[in-house]
Amino acid sequence: MPTTVLNCQAGTLAPWTPDSQQPWDERRARHLLRRLGFGAGRQQVAEALAHDPLDYVDQLIDQAIALPLPDPPAWADWNEDDYANSGVDPFDHFLEWTLQWIKDMLQYGLREKVALFWHNHFVTIWETYGCPQYQYLYHRLLQQYAFGNFKEFVREIGKTPAMLIFLNGAESTKWSPNENYARELYELFTLGADNGYTQQDIVETARALTGWNGITTYCEPITFVPMYHDDGVKTIFGQTGNWGYDDVHDILFAERGQQVAQHICRKIYRYFVHPEPDEDIVSGLAATFMANDFELAPVFRQLFKSEHFFHDSIIGTRVKDPIECLLTFPLEAEFPVDDSVLADIWYFAGLLGQNLFNPVDVAGWPGDRAWINSTTLTGRWQIIDYYLYDLINHQPEAFRQFAQNLVGSNTNDPVLVTQRLLEHFLPQGPASQAALDQAVSVFKWEVPENYYATGQWNLDWDSVPWQVALLLQHIARQPEFQLS
Repeated sequence: MPTTVLNCQAGTLAPWTPDSQQPWDERRARHLLRRLGFGAGRQQVAEALAHDPLDYVDQLIDQAIALPLPDPPAWADWNEDDYANSGVDPFDHFLEWTLQWIKDMLQYGLREKVALFWHNHFVTIWETYGCPQYQYLYHRLLQQYAFGNFKEFVREIGKTPAMLIFLNGAESTKWSPNENYARELYELFTLGADNGYTQQDIVETARALTGWNGITTYCEPITFVPMYHDDGVKTIFGQTGNWGYDDVHDILFAERGQQVAQHICRKIYRYFVHPEPDEDIVSGLAATFMANDFELAPVFRQLFKSEHFFHDSIIGTRVKDPIECLLTFPLEAEFPVDDSVLADIWYFAGLLGQNLFNPVDVAGWPGDRAWINSTTLTGRWQIIDYYLYDLINHQPEAFRQFAQNLVGSNTNDPVLVTQRLLEHFLPQGPASQAALDQAVSVFKWEVPENYYATGQWNLDWDSVPWQVALLLQHIARQPEFQLS
């Protein structure tokens, strides 16, 4: 399998205007809702189509920004002394909050999709810090700044306890500065590898960041302790002074703003648009980022409203993350998701390589084609099989209801039903006439052909739930199903 896909996209950052060649239709609405969330059912697609697409993008972003932060859990201020069994109980709270996030992804879409992006950018790993309060504070920050000011986001993320523990900031003192966070601040979080900084900049920055060591009981907030801070003279990016934590961030964005803007906009592009960045588009987004003093919302609005984003050539070009794959399917099929399904999604996503709050390392999950290999691809098939099998045995009428809602309750044309389901779940619909014919054959199942030929068969037949389930199983095995 090749390691890259050529970016053959067209269009600019100019606002998109639908026309006869590229209309605002169901395919583009689903594309928008998959990239700006985790897919959508028939009703939300219809809602999108009832709006001007650019107005609808603004509406989605406005709604995401206006969402209140989740209520804190009852244990939000617990430290380790509050746990009767510190070896087991904290994990229960970790899982509780993780499942709540998955539930929020299903309900709120865009904000949580962007928070998930930031989770894979400002990486911390639960297995390193192991404290539910720290998990909650870190996650809240991802939601709070999802569309906020990136300068403030960076400033705050370095002080969150999960990051201070994960990258050793809580151990860094004037007597023994730890360079881990300083290095990742530049290499991963703002500038990109080997882009505008030196090893000496890292050394001096580590000194400036010392002092965040104030903790007596684990899982309590971590505070700044002046006596542990190196108050000597440092030189960072050519600027010399008695620099501290805030100074580092002020100097970084003043002296290296262009590099920051390019790096962040390139990552946004690769995650939300195409794995191979169009550098002209990235530069345009970076200019918008800097012109708006590193506010993120204007960048997302410009990108998601552009003719570039809506162009045919980008639809179905990125591999779904495991979480996306497992959330998008029930959302688009309008199937029920209860607490047991949420737990399954968390567990199975972990088996497929995406364990929430536990990325593989500080660089995060590589994403896109790295998600797919001979094990994870068949694993995706098997997980969808498991979900379909459980549903057909407990709620078989959900399959009939979905097909009737999508196609119409009076339909007696198996080709129409099959084509509509393929169009609904695959980014570009059936790949060919042969692919459609094969899917129709699967859908017809064991029902004798004469019942189709005479028009006696329809979606009220007893066999329909199983027919729909078999077709969905077939669709989930198509290569295009793994794409958004």
